[in-house]
Amino acid sequence: MSAMGTLPASLGPVTELVGRELEAAMLRERLRDPLVRLVTVTGRAGVGKSRLALEVMREIGGEFGRVQILDAAAPDTYRALTALTEPDDPAAPAAQASQAGHAAPAGPCSPAARAGEPGRFLLLLDGCDHEARAGAAAALEALSGDPRVVVLATAVEPLGVYGELLLPLAPLPVPGPVRGPAGGAAAADPQELLEVASVALFVRRARAADPSFALTLENAAPVAEVCTLLDGLPLAVELAALRLRLLPPHLLPVRLRDRTTVLSGGPASAPERHRSLAALAEWSCRGLDAPARALLDRLAVYEPGFGLAAAGLSAEPAVDTLMDRGLLVVVGEEQGELRLAVSEPVRSHARDALARAGGEDAARDAHAERYRTLVGSAQAGLGGTGQDHLLRELAAEGANVAAALRRLRERGEVEAAAALVLGCRLPWLAQGRLREGLEWCDECDGADGAALPEAVRARLADMSGVFALALGDPQEAVRRHRRALALGKGVGDRRQNALVSAHLGAALLEAGDPPGARAVLVTALSALESMGVTGGAAGAAASLAGVLRAEGDRRRARELLERSVEALRRIRDGRALAGALRTEAALALDGDEPALADRALRESLRLYGAVGERTELPGLLEEFALLLMRTAPAQRPRTVRLLAAADALRGETGAAVADEWRSAAERARTDLSARLDWTDFAVAWAEGVRMTAPQAVAEALSAPAPARRAATGPAPEDQSLTPRQVQVALLVSEGMTNRQIAARLDISEWTVVNHVRQVMRRLGCSSRVQVAGAVGRWS
Repeated sequence: MSAMGTLPASLGPVTELVGRELEAAMLRERLRDPLVRLVTVTGRAGVGKSRLALEVMREIGGEFGRVQILDAAAPDTYRALTALTEPDDPAAPAAQASQAGHAAPAGPCSPAARAGEPGRFLLLLDGCDHEARAGAAAALEALSGDPRVVVLATAVEPLGVYGELLLPLAPLPVPGPVRGPAGGAAAADPQELLEVASVALFVRRARAADPSFALTLENAAPVAEVCTLLDGLPLAVELAALRLRLLPPHLLPVRLRDRTTVLSGGPASAPERHRSLAALAEWSCRGLDAPARALLDRLAVYEPGFGLAAAGLSAEPAVDTLMDRGLLVVVGEEQGELRLAVSEPVRSHARDALARAGGEDAARDAHAERYRTLVGSAQAGLGGTGQDHLLRELAAEGANVAAALRRLRERGEVEAAAALVLGCRLPWLAQGRLREGLEWCDECDGADGAALPEAVRARLADMSGVFALALGDPQEAVRRHRRALALGKGVGDRRQNALVSAHLGAALLEAGDPPGARAVLVTALSALESMGVTGGAAGAAASLAGVLRAEGDRRRARELLERSVEALRRIRDGRALAGALRTEAALALDGDEPALADRALRESLRLYGAVGERTELPGLLEEFALLLMRTAPAQRPRTVRLLAAADALRGETGAAVADEWRSAAERARTDLSARLDWTDFAVAWAEGVRMTAPQAVAEALSAPAPARRAATGPAPEDQSLTPRQVQVALLVSEGMTNRQIAARLDISEWTVVNHVRQVMRRLGCSSRVQVAGAVGRWS
């Protein structure tokens, strides 16, 4: 027998802790502290409080003279607790513990006791919740002055006893978004996912049910989704892993998506609340007062990640009650406001109860109305002052806006749904929700389109064209914008038709028709300026500047851009300003002004970062990376990271990229992989792929600005050409004339002349023959 004490048999078999190393270490140190009298492990039901407490007691219980376990909800627990302080009957604690339903034999005294000092008792008081809470708190108050007794308690919320030390226990971490084409799950890496505690727990419990189970490329994404759906709650994850006996991994998230309370099958020896998620949720809600229960029911229809203001919770006193109980949890923060969620499985349980009581429809209707109002009230500020704040707020509320939209469609409110879709144009563009936006436009204008006014249908067609262009299909965008103009003719809305024409011009330019784009944009710009539509006119001017640049008229392009940038700064339309600055950077590079291009691109990065941009950011990161290759060759690893981040972020939006630009990025990757050690390149690429959008922006902005060029001429590394200039140089080396090159590339002859001049200057050549010789040396 140990000289330090005997552990009670009720500790049960050894249970491996997963993802709790830090919490276990903190708990061990607190219990060993001679000044500590009470430590309470808090956390929502099913989070693993009891398991952590038992395993820590197993590890350090031998260091105490006596170890006991009491169930706070068992009969006579209060008498067993108070008996610990009675000096006349040393056997009383063990006797009373036995009456409470636990075997707790007292071991021999510790060395301290043998020295004449009383031995220390380590007491686990498990489940101090609901009806047991008040009695446990009162008994622990009485014990607090006894230096012999160290109490480890578990409870959903703090007991409020003087001297209580808290150890909050959160659910296990869950995987972040799994990247793949168009946000798909094909890129899930099993080895990376196994480093996430909730996934590791799932895999271990799955192997206990099926020893042949392994995390693979095929099942990694479904497993990650299951762990996320269950909020990383250990009990829920374990119950889900057991379901693999009945369902293949890819069907498990489908089964759980609407209701997680279907999970059951916990051990028969476990408390009833640990045998199913329905029982766990019911137990968690027990004892709520009427205001808290009503609020919980109302919030159960909200998707995770809602804000206090969006849900109308600013003055709700019941919020604190739900948060103290772990029924309402913080899942993040955006612009200083907490993002909240009703925890699973409580959310599913509350929705089930609402449905049975016939109240779910009313709750969903109220939810939809709240978010329709939220999006509608944001429209005035989205094009100017307050744009960054509103876009970030609507991005954070994106799941709830989508849920509201689905509810309106279910109710057959076609016009209300269409108005909500139109209100989401800029937020969805900024969030990169391109395919979703296109599908909603088509759905609203589809089977029920006849019920919509023609003005609404025209706006939906125009919005769908904007999304088609963002997805990389300019020909489809042109078709949709022309349809919008046809629908708009009968409406007579000059302002809207001029805006559609401006969008058509941008699509025509991307479709390779600069003359057609110029004709449309000149007319649209004139109309918008005459009507005083500042933002629309500035956007049209920026697009027209792009046309003039393509045609080689850099002077007029600069003049238009200056007007556009000035107007966009005045109205504070940051997203549109960032786009205009990208065109300004391209013009600067055409004129061999890398420092000016660098400044414009950096400001664009800051603006996109402020609004949480996703659609345009990948292209901007690539533009900045190519400039960095030219101006800062020592920054090659950073350049690789930026190209990798751009590639991964674009994959999330599902957007295609023009062949010319894809070729430029591929050439850059090839050049970088040749100049860097293979391992360095691979490491930098992997780092870039893992970057979030804000991290990629910060990575780019931390690059050094280009130094002023020395008077002795360009350094060899500064002689790199733009993708278009490389094409021109290659055709020059083939002996083509300027006219032939213009016809081949579908650009003006004057543009070719300008490119040839820049090629000769950057390569240090004085003739076309020397250009051909320089190109010949590239191989």
